[in-house]
Amino acid sequence: MNITDSLSNRSLVITTILEEPYVMLKKSDKALVGNDRFEGFCVDLLKELAGILGFAYEIRLVPDGKYGFQDDKGQWNGIIRELMEHRADLAVAPLTITFVREKVIDFSKPFLNTGISILYRRPNSTNTGFFSFLKPMTPDIWVYILLAYLGVSCVLFVIARFSPYEWYDAHPCNPSSDVVENNFTLLNSFWFGVGSLMQQGSELMPKALSTRIIGGIWWFFTLIIISSYTANLAAFLTVERMDSPIDSADDLAKQTKIEYGVVKDGATMSFFKKSRVSTFEKMWAFMSSKQSTSLVKSIEDGIQRVLKSDYALLMESTTIEYVTRKNCNLTQFGGIIDSKGYGIGTPKGSPYRDKVTIAILSLLEDGRLHMLKEKWWSGSSCQEDERYETGPMGIQNLGGIFIVLASGLVLSIFVAIGEFIYKLRKTAEREQRSFCSAVVEEIKLSFTCERRVKHKRHHAPPTVKTDAVINMHTFNERRLPGKDNMSCSSAAMTPVFP
Repeated sequence: MNITDSLSNRSLVITTILEEPYVMLKKSDKALVGNDRFEGFCVDLLKELAGILGFAYEIRLVPDGKYGFQDDKGQWNGIIRELMEHRADLAVAPLTITFVREKVIDFSKPFLNTGISILYRRPNSTNTGFFSFLKPMTPDIWVYILLAYLGVSCVLFVIARFSPYEWYDAHPCNPSSDVVENNFTLLNSFWFGVGSLMQQGSELMPKALSTRIIGGIWWFFTLIIISSYTANLAAFLTVERMDSPIDSADDLAKQTKIEYGVVKDGATMSFFKKSRVSTFEKMWAFMSSKQSTSLVKSIEDGIQRVLKSDYALLMESTTIEYVTRKNCNLTQFGGIIDSKGYGIGTPKGSPYRDKVTIAILSLLEDGRLHMLKEKWWSGSSCQEDERYETGPMGIQNLGGIFIVLASGLVLSIFVAIGEFIYKLRKTAEREQRSFCSAVVEEIKLSFTCERRVKHKRHHAPPTVKTDAVINMHTFNERRLPGKDNMSCSSAAMTPVFP
C-alpha cells in the first residue's frame, strides 16, 4: 500500500492552538465556518499533507489553550491530553518535541527547527553628547596616538641633531661665518608632527635620509589614522546607536533589575525546570520564586508585558523572529540557548505517524516547507540596522600601523648612526686624528654647553660681533671648528662637523 492510498478517504480530527503565525483566525467580512476560519503556517502545512496523503480533516482548537504540561501528579493537559485520550488524530501546531512528551505520544520528524532565545523591547538610542567625535576610536587608541606623536617628535629632534646633513650654513653670503643652524628644534619637531597629523603640513622639510624616513613613515601613519577615523566617524553619525542592557542569558542571570520569565506549562518552562546547567538553574530559581509575575499564561500576554514593563520573555526563536518583524519595538537578544524542533503529534502507537513523517520529508526535499516559512515570516515593516556591527576601532583594528611606525623609527635610527659614522670618519681622515677620539669628542660635546675648538679653518678673519649678536646664538646654532670657546646662552651646544 503506497502513501496516497493509506489515508485516502479518511476524515481526521486535528487539534491545534492559536498562535501567530502558525494558526490564526482569518479576518473576513463574511461569517466563516469550519476550516475556513483559520489561516497560518500550520494550516498551509496541513493542506500540503492532506494533498499528499489524501485525507480530509476537521480543525479543532484545544479547549484549555495549552500545549501540554505534566504536573506533579503525572497528569497532562492541553494538546498532549487530547492525543492521549484519542480525542484527536493529529496535532498540527508549534508543538516542541521533548523527552517527556515523547514517552506519552508519538512525534513525526520535525518540520521546523528552533531554540530558546530572549525577547526584549528595543533599547533606546544613546545620547550623542558633546564629545561624541571621540567615539569612533577606543580610549586606548587615542592614548597610543598621543604617545606615538610625542615619541616621533622626540626621535626626530634627536636624529636631526646627530645627523650632519641636517645642518646648513646660517649665513651663506658671509664666507667668514662659522655658524650653522638646524631647523628641527624641539618646538619645530613637535610642530612638524602636528602639521602632518592635521594633514596641513608645515614649512619644515627634512634634508637627511634618516629624518626623511621618519617624516615618510609618520605621514603614512597619519594617512591611515585619519582615513580610518573619518570613515568610522561617518558610520557613527549615520547609524543609530543603541544602548543594550542585556546581551545574553548570562546577563539576565547576573542581574535582578530586569524581570524575566517563560510561558507557564510550556516546553521552555520544562527546559529550565529540568536543566542542570548552573546558569539555567539560577534563572529557574529566580522565576520559580516569583511565579505570579515571572510566568505568563500565553505568548501574547508575555509580548504585551515586554512592551509595557521592564520584562524579558524567554521563548522559541522562530516565534521571536516573526514577532520582531511585525513589531519594531521588540528585538531579540543573545543567541540560541538550545536546539529543538516542532513536530506533528499523534497518539501513542498511531499508524499515521510514519505516513506523516514521509510526507514531511517530501515537503522538505521539494523546498515547499521553506516557501511556506518565507510566506508567513517575510514582509517585515522594520528596517534592519547594523548598530551592533559598527563599533569603535580598537588596537585589534589599528595595531598594525603602530608596528609599521615603530619599525620606521628603528630604521631611521640605524640610518642616522650610519650617517654620523660616515661623516665623522671622513672628518677624522681629513684632520689626521683617530676615529675613536673623534667619536668620543663629538658625543661628549653633544651633551655639553661649552666646547673647546682645536682646529681653525683658514679663511679671512671673522667679523667682530657684539655681545648682543653672540647672545642670539641658541641651541639651534653652532660654530664650526676654528673659533674660540663659546658658551651657550640658552641650551647645550650641538655636535660640530666641518
